[in-house]
Amino acid sequence: MILESLANFVVNAVASLGYWGIAFFMAVESSFIPFPSEIIVPPAAYLAQQGEMNIFLVILAGVIGSLLGALINYFLALTLGRKVIYGLARSRFAKFFLINGEKLEKAEKYFLKYGNSSTLICRFVPGVRQLVSIPAGFSKMNFKSFVFYTSLGSAIWVMILAALGWFFGANQELLTRYYKEISLFFILVFFVFIVFIIFRKNNNK
Repeated sequence: MILESLANFVVNAVASLGYWGIAFFMAVESSFIPFPSEIIVPPAAYLAQQGEMNIFLVILAGVIGSLLGALINYFLALTLGRKVIYGLARSRFAKFFLINGEKLEKAEKYFLKYGNSSTLICRFVPGVRQLVSIPAGFSKMNFKSFVFYTSLGSAIWVMILAALGWFFGANQELLTRYYKEISLFFILVFFVFIVFIIFRKNNNK
């Protein structure tokens, strides 16, 4: 019920604010504030399918917003440092954003184990997608590489959401079903990627 009300609010906001609204909400979703991307891009893509928006600008706004949100996390981690960020993550205030030290530690382990490419792959993993930019900031990841991998991962994810909205936007049941299936697919791809990296590292020893 809450998610449905939130979805209606976002749809109305996007209809009113246009591409700026998409960029804003995707920036929120990509930062440390929990906000499901499936209620942002698909409705906008459906509006594009109805001729009310341009699908290419919807995707562009989504990617720009995702990158901006990731940059917020990156620079916060880079500026404040690991100790301060972990302290904030373990505070009571962080619970309002559904963040805790365990989630942050999980994202950091992914980054440390799989390197820069994790900022791309983790864009498809729920619960890690928003936080992987923080360990990238801790590690002072090369800025150009961070922007490249984050933009590429965001572009792929936003295009998938846009395709779902374009074809199934009028049918929320189908949209929800295929969103879950695609999320599971990319989680599977992520774990296959992990196995590949481990196998390659073991062979190089």
